[in-house]
Amino acid sequence: MTVKQHLVINGKHQKPIVIDVSYIENKTNLPVIIFCHGYKGFKDWGAWSLMANQFADAGFCFIKFNFSHNGGTVQQPIDFPDLETFSNNNYTKELDDLTTVIDWVFNNSDIQKIANTNDTSLIGHSRGGGIASIKAEEDSRIKNLISLASVSDFGSRMDGLCDLEAWKQTGVTYVINGRTKQQMPHFYQFYEDFKANEKRLTIKRAVSNLNIPHLIIHGNNDTSVLVDEANNLHAWNPKSELQIIYGANHVFRANHPWEKMNLPNHLNEVVKKIIAFLD
Repeated sequence: MTVKQHLVINGKHQKPIVIDVSYIENKTNLPVIIFCHGYKGFKDWGAWSLMANQFADAGFCFIKFNFSHNGGTVQQPIDFPDLETFSNNNYTKELDDLTTVIDWVFNNSDIQKIANTNDTSLIGHSRGGGIASIKAEEDSRIKNLISLASVSDFGSRMDGLCDLEAWKQTGVTYVINGRTKQQMPHFYQFYEDFKANEKRLTIKRAVSNLNIPHLIIHGNNDTSVLVDEANNLHAWNPKSELQIIYGANHVFRANHPWEKMNLPNHLNEVVKKIIAFLD
């Protein structure tokens, strides 16, 4: 297997995007999967790299990347050394990043040699599921969508983030990272950008208008994004396929760092369901 790690491309907002590509050597015409991490996430979190290897072994060209403003850097793509950049992140920047990655896939000569870019799917985990849903609806190059423990609404999360008036007055609010104990800052521009682009950023609108195959996977023990949100997505897109994994939590029993050689059982089940769906 070939794994090209930490490739760097230019984002549209003065920050680089760091990419990994995993595939089996000497194969061609591989279908492409692009994976979008979630809030307070990164491409190397937990067992995502093992997951990438499993998809590559199954005959996919698997691409995962760090959103340009996720708080990582080229030198330190894991965790959050750059909280100032994190504070300037927003949903439209993440959509721009995903567009940049898709453009890179379609225009990269090395990818063209091994992959069939006309068979490109998106997987989005958690907040990344919302980003992937919106992009899948608006970009005809995407042929399949997989919502993995995905959120179904950005607006309610905005309203629940903090006291909006206090946020406006101070210009910043903080969210604790339970693992690293960092105070993760959000500048008020995050809310302003959402309100200015609310129609585009409405996941219900995007999912209701999808005309491509859509798989929704969620754990019934997810306490971060309740399984009700998967039911919402399925109701808005009745042609979608809903798979509930019983006993699974938000990260399908993975954690960070993941030091075992095999995927946790629930995440392994996720991979098998996605491969069966794409096949």
